[in-house]
Amino acid sequence: MNTTRLKTIIATTVVLTVWGLTACQTTSSTKNPEKAVQVRSQLAAEYIRNGDLDAAKRSLDQALKINARDANANMMMGILLQQEGSKLNMEKADAYFKRAISAEPNNAQARNNYGTYLYQMQRYNEAIEQFTRAGATLGYDQRFQALENLGRIYLIVGDVANAEKSFKQALQANRNATISMLELSEIFYLQQNNRDASQLYEQYVRNVGQKNQGARALWLGIRIARANADQLGMQVLVNQLRALFPESLEYQRYLQLQYSTEAVWK
Repeated sequence: MNTTRLKTIIATTVVLTVWGLTACQTTSSTKNPEKAVQVRSQLAAEYIRNGDLDAAKRSLDQALKINARDANANMMMGILLQQEGSKLNMEKADAYFKRAISAEPNNAQARNNYGTYLYQMQRYNEAIEQFTRAGATLGYDQRFQALENLGRIYLIVGDVANAEKSFKQALQANRNATISMLELSEIFYLQQNNRDASQLYEQYVRNVGQKNQGARALWLGIRIARANADQLGMQVLVNQLRALFPESLEYQRYLQLQYSTEAVWK
């Protein structure tokens, strides 16, 4: 998986939920320690959103000083250290994610975020376990994203059957899950199931808009159009790819294959 796709996964799974900051940092930790931890964790989430990692660290240190086992504060600390990204902090992040899950084993968000961390560390089997748990948590509002993450990792390890299953489950959880549409469309295309590949690709285009497709989506559309002998549709997409992404790997791949007679362009 390339760097761009990795960034997408991080962006779509690190969900920093803020419940509305109606309290201030001066909330008394002695009168209501639970509320104090909550407020400091909320503030840290806002600081992380705004890129102020030092302020986020101070808020989380205060929260964890009050309650070292608070699941949300530990999860946020793991996210913070992961965001900073140095080798030392990446190593430290692991313990905070584990502490969050130990405190709340059914916390699907913590498992989803830990799975993202494990993915980034290329600990794929462990990531599969976390995303599987998060993806099986009914009622979790980001369940479809956990399933998409799961599907992507299955693709990395070469388990196409389970990847297909995960993307289908993601679409059941959220029928507008565009990542799953694109991934499934490519899986079907490579299986030479052109009817289902076309259907999902068209559904993807309707959701994101014809002009908002990235290089990868355009390249998939080109290959599907070619498989369906749609020369006009193929040329439209080739022109769009050339105009918008002339330096992309996808366009370079098209140039390599444009005269190829292979049944399936990969």
